[in-house]
Amino acid sequence: MKSKMTTLLFALTMGATSSFAQIAKEDRFGHGQDSINCLQNISLYNEHVKTNNFAEAYGPWKEVYTKHPAARNDLYDNGAKILRWMIGQEKDAAKRAALVEELLATYDQRIQYLETLNSLIRKPYTKASILEKKAHDYIVYVKPLDAVKAHTMLREVLNMDPENAGHQIMLDLMNISAQIAKQKEAHKTEVIKDYMQTSDLATKNIEKAQANAAKGGANEATYKQIAGMWEQVKNNIDAYFINSGAADCESLQAIYAPQIEANKDNLDFLKQAVTIMAMLKCTDQEAYLAASEYAHNIEPTSKSAAGCASRYLKTGDNAKAMEFMDQAIELEADPKEKATYAYKAAAVLYSMKQLSKAKTYAKKAIELNGEYGAPYILIAQMYASSPKWSDEPAMNKCTYFAAIDKLQRAKAVDPSVAEEANKLIANFSAYTPKVEDLFFIGLKTGDNVTIGGWIGETTTIR
Repeated sequence: MKSKMTTLLFALTMGATSSFAQIAKEDRFGHGQDSINCLQNISLYNEHVKTNNFAEAYGPWKEVYTKHPAARNDLYDNGAKILRWMIGQEKDAAKRAALVEELLATYDQRIQYLETLNSLIRKPYTKASILEKKAHDYIVYVKPLDAVKAHTMLREVLNMDPENAGHQIMLDLMNISAQIAKQKEAHKTEVIKDYMQTSDLATKNIEKAQANAAKGGANEATYKQIAGMWEQVKNNIDAYFINSGAADCESLQAIYAPQIEANKDNLDFLKQAVTIMAMLKCTDQEAYLAASEYAHNIEPTSKSAAGCASRYLKTGDNAKAMEFMDQAIELEADPKEKATYAYKAAAVLYSMKQLSKAKTYAKKAIELNGEYGAPYILIAQMYASSPKWSDEPAMNKCTYFAAIDKLQRAKAVDPSVAEEANKLIANFSAYTPKVEDLFFIGLKTGDNVTIGGWIGETTTIR
């Protein structure tokens, strides 16, 4: 028994020594003739790599890699270039597979001597950053690729140091995860998890770069470029998710519906469901509505309040829906999002024929976001729906001038609504008063007229 224990301890010790083997700086190149040979081989492979003569570079590189694994940091960068080229040239499947294994092994060896190698440079590498490159080469060069194994590897590497992860690991993870989701229905829950993580990390990197750019200075342009790069990464992450087959409302309903009740006290799960379904405009789905209400009971947020409002709208309880819309407005910090909720509240009130109150919410939306055209259009539609405020028919028709004013303003501040605004302008213009009708009540083109009642707007006759 004692002998077995001694053997086990020896094996563990050897394993630990092997995993963290280091070489003193002065011993990196060996000694005597061995040192001369090492330096000559370094010079040889460096020159060959510079001229893309990778076939000739392999021999001297391999000699240094095998005998002097901590000689230089670029030993591993150049080795990757050489081996990738050789893999691309190799037609024999077995030889190609051996070269792929050799390439992947370089990353493990680099980690093994990481402490010594990092002592040679100003900006040290991390184990996670090295494994990111290994994972990328794994999915590029291993044929046939075991996608499930690749997914496990990518997720583990990303989780080693997510805050400092590079963009490639995020794109690789979403690419592989989306591929699996297309083949395996059960993986759709996993691709949602991957999307949430990678999308969040990319967004944080965008915000960080934008914040640094906002400081100005000599690096402003560089930070703007970095922000732009991360925005493209975020767009690609979104595209992978959308193409995964898990990003339509029916799929999300099918994924989340069976899990909502079991997770009604799991706030992280509920938030994920609400966020994903809201992003994809699946707010009419029962899973979204149920998750919103459960999440709101635990930790009220603007999104959960909006979800509760949607649920009560669906059941026809508009008064209760308005209570939650007010909560959504109050809880939201982002002015533009707050404006969206105010607009939705105005639309609900408009459907309830509470025009004066609806206008108040629409105006609030405009105050919060001056580039938001939809509230102006809604106000115009309110005016046109209730033009009668006077005993004089021609005066009532002037209400349409006020409605057109709002539509003109809508497309001025928000070009995206111009087409809708122009259609309504053409429609409402048919109802404005004729010149002769105005003449009999002492009005003419260019005169101002105040629309009475709940509208209370002054407009110009044209």
